Amino acid sequence: MAHSLIFREVAMVFAAALIFGMLAWRLRQPLILGYVLAGLVLSPFTPGLRVHEVHAFEIMAEIGVILLMFSVGIEFSIPELLKVKWVALVGAPLGIALSVALGAGVGALMGWPILQGVAVGCLICVASTMVMMRLLIDRGELSSSVGRIMITLTLVEDLAVIILTVLLPALAGASSSGYGQVAWKIGKALLLLVPIVLAGWKLVPALMNRVQRTCNDEISLMLALTVCLVVAVVTEAVGLSLALGAFLAGLLLGNSEFAHKLAKQTFSIRDAFVAVFFVTVGMLIDPTTWVSSWKIILLIVALVIVGKFVIWTGVVKLFGYSWDTALRSGIGLTQIGEFSFILAQVSLQSGLITPEIYHATLAASLITILANATFFKFLPPLATVPAHTELAAVRSDA
Repeated sequence: MAHSLIFREVAMVFAAALIFGMLAWRLRQPLILGYVLAGLVLSPFTPGLRVHEVHAFEIMAEIGVILLMFSVGIEFSIPELLKVKWVALVGAPLGIALSVALGAGVGALMGWPILQGVAVGCLICVASTMVMMRLLIDRGELSSSVGRIMITLTLVEDLAVIILTVLLPALAGASSSGYGQVAWKIGKALLLLVPIVLAGWKLVPALMNRVQRTCNDEISLMLALTVCLVVAVVTEAVGLSLALGAFLAGLLLGNSEFAHKLAKQTFSIRDAFVAVFFVTVGMLIDPTTWVSSWKIILLIVALVIVGKFVIWTGVVKLFGYSWDTALRSGIGLTQIGEFSFILAQVSLQSGLITPEIYHATLAASLITILANATFFKFLPPLATVPAHTELAAVRSDA
């Protein structure tokens, strides 16, 4: 690709992300929607301005995924998880399993292959942590008990994504090698991670202490990026995903104040590349498929908005929380976002889903994010909820 052309297209991508991001912010919608719309405008599938070398941006977008998973790993706090331990450790896996089962069941009714239904169930089981955090911050409810439950559930879902990025490609080859071989392959790869984690556990704290003594922000930034990228590359080399490695790198840095300082230094870089990721997703959407795939789009939207609402409301209520808390949690989880995009790409590349379902999933994600933001606007502020409604939640985690 010509030197001048690639930089012209990089400028187009960032300019479009800025313009449509500001438009989404002005309309009080998640920035993700603006970025994806920017990608649609620059898509080879739409008339007007277009990016010719989409693959180059797919590579850049992968950096955004790595940095996003790195920050999730750092923010994945075990003490916070234990504050809502039962609904997080038992309820979240139960909700994920029910979502996957819902996708598999509907897929069977539609006459899909069983693995395609399972893949669709995996796509719908993951809500967008970024969208939910943005909505909760705007309402001032991020640190509330309901906000803590919703964020903790999405963090467990994010952790499930790490497992699914390994599991889905393995399932694609299960017909020829057998499920026992799939389990052995995953187990062997995970076993190879043990020396990596042990080495990191010994080396990373020593590195952090040495860098902390320098009081140099540039060196601190280089440490964070080095740990993130090196661990990601090593995990890919042993047969696992870059995303898993980035998540592990975040966990290795721990939850110290210095680790959070390192994370904050990477946020601006992460946000820039995450924007590129969502613009790239928009470039990959073919609007011409929406007419022929409208039934599948509506089906996936219904699975997310209705199916997930029922599942997560029921799961939270099952663990002794009030109906208000359960309903709010169910509403908060009725969308799919960035990690569904990642799982959709993995599933498509593995041959588990068709291009039609892939494009329908991307379209459904835009619809559900927009619908979710609208639902939040109609929720009364937590301040108007009687205090006794949270009593069940307090008792359940006592």
